[in-house]
Amino acid sequence: MILGRVFVTREIHEDALELLRKEFSEVEVWESHDPPTKDDLKEKASHSMALITMLTDQVDGELFDSAPLLKVVANVAVGYDNFDVGEATRRRIMLTNTPDVLTEATADLTFGLLLSTARRINEAANAAADGRWGPWHPKAWLGYDVHGSQIGIIGLGRIGQAIARRAHGFGMKLLYHSRNRRKDLESSLGLIYVLELKHLLNAADFVTLHLPLTVETRHFIGKPELEEMKSSGILINSSRGDIVDQDALTEAIRNGVIAGVGLDVTSPEPLLQTNPL
Repeated sequence: MILGRVFVTREIHEDALELLRKEFSEVEVWESHDPPTKDDLKEKASHSMALITMLTDQVDGELFDSAPLLKVVANVAVGYDNFDVGEATRRRIMLTNTPDVLTEATADLTFGLLLSTARRINEAANAAADGRWGPWHPKAWLGYDVHGSQIGIIGLGRIGQAIARRAHGFGMKLLYHSRNRRKDLESSLGLIYVLELKHLLNAADFVTLHLPLTVETRHFIGKPELEEMKSSGILINSSRGDIVDQDALTEAIRNGVIAGVGLDVTSPEPLLQTNPL
C-alpha cells in the first residue's frame, strides 16, 4: 500500500529518501539550509500524512491544528523536547525519535571537547593561525592534565556510559550522579556513584552533562552548582543548551569561578556574535 505525502524539514541522506519514496506517494524536502519558519511548516504540514522533523522544528497543538491528515512525526534526534507529547497523544498522532544512533559520535565529540578545553587546543591553533606563534616557552599554553584526573558524569544513559568507557581508557577516576543508580555497571566501568550532586561537583576535575531537557533539568547547572565546582574545574555540555544557566556560566568564567567550559550546545543556537560566551 502506498502511503500519502511526507514532508522532510531538512535535507537528509539520499538512502533514507529512497526508502521514503518507496512507501509514500509524494516526498518533499525543504531545500534551504535554514529551517522552515513556523508558518512554512504549518503550510507544508497542512496536506501531509507524515513529517520528518529536526530539533529546531516546534511540533505542538498549533501545528496539529493546521494538519488534519497528520498521522506520524519522526524526529531526527535522540531528544524530543520540541514535541508536545501530551497534545500528540490526545490527537492519536504517533511520535518517534532516533535513540542510540549518535551515541558513540556524541561521546567522541564530548571527549574531544574535554581534551580541547583542557589542553587549550583551540586557543593554540587560533594563535598559530593569527601569526601569534612565538618561540617555545615553558609557560605557554599550559592546560590541565586529563590522564589520572577525576571526571564527574551527570546522567548515565547510553552517552554517559560511552563517556565512561573513554574516560576509563585515559586512566581517569570515574564519578557519576544519576537519577537511578546503576550498580550493574559500576564494577565493569569502574564507576563510583555519588548520591549528592554537590559532592560530585566538589570532587571532579571535569564535569560532563548528559541529561534530557525537561522542566526539572532546565538550568540544572546554575550559579550555586558552578560555585561548588573546583576553580580548576572544566564543564562540558553536549546535551541541551538550557541545561546550563548561561548568564551564570558567563559570570563564572569571567570571575574565574571555574577554569573553562566546552559547549556543543547553546541557547539559542547559534549564539549571536555579541553573546559574551
